[in-house]
Amino acid sequence: MVADSSHYRFTQEICDEMYISAQERGTGIAKRTPEYILGKMQAGKAVIAVTEDGRFAGFSYIESWEGKRYVANSGLIVAHEFRGIGLAKRIKKKVFLLSRELFPFARIFSITTGSAVMKINYEMGFRPVPFSELTGDPEFWKGCRGCRNYPILEKNGFRMCLCTGLLYDPFEHIRIRTIKNIHKTKKQSAS
Repeated sequence: MVADSSHYRFTQEICDEMYISAQERGTGIAKRTPEYILGKMQAGKAVIAVTEDGRFAGFSYIESWEGKRYVANSGLIVAHEFRGIGLAKRIKKKVFLLSRELFPFARIFSITTGSAVMKINYEMGFRPVPFSELTGDPEFWKGCRGCRNYPILEKNGFRMCLCTGLLYDPFEHIRIRTIKNIHKTKKQSAS
């Protein structure tokens, strides 16, 4: 569900889970504060999964850049006890739909080192891209400062890192659907 005021109590747990997960994988992740997570919840730009008995299960949030031309789907995390049941995919789909609802014309992107996130994004129509196709907003890249791989990103002039950039361009999908509809109409006319 979209996070609301009833979920504010989970902000520290979300930050802790993000940090622990990054340590376990031995990969970088941008560190976030409880205040940052709270801001996403207050703005209606966060998705959370909570069990029926009120336990935190998973989370993700969105952020817009360059005058809402780009939207990042970020911070996808699933609590340890809820991993392996498809929850990450459900959260990712929900945050993607929320992004499309709030920013229908924005290019949606994600950067990750996780193969599971890459697979989910690919299934949703994202494609791998060089960082040059992502936002050029310096504020976005400042968010990577908490990542242990930030020196690599900085050394490469913010053009590459250990993360993979993934992009969903809504206009590409409109063109694809239009082309498919044209072919379908031609086949029907020929019959």
